[in-house]
Amino acid sequence: MADRERAKKRYRFDPAGPVTGLFFLVLAGLFLSDGLSETDGVPATVLVPVVLIGLGLVGTVRVLTRSRRRNLR
Repeated sequence: MADRERAKKRYRFDPAGPVTGLFFLVLAGLFLSDGLSETDGVPATVLVPVVLIGLGLVGTVRVLTRSRRRNLR
């Protein structure tokens, strides 16, 4: 009986993981393009605030979607 209940239970989509992954992939791409090119791709005066704002947004999404990650029995 318990197995049927577990099979029926549907898990909701949690956007925190993909948002976080996408943010860090974009950030890694920026650093990689900056390191491989001879010119500065994005100046540090722009990159630092973008990174801090991005980390704040990722944290906000993770806090707002925390209930989706809970596994209550």
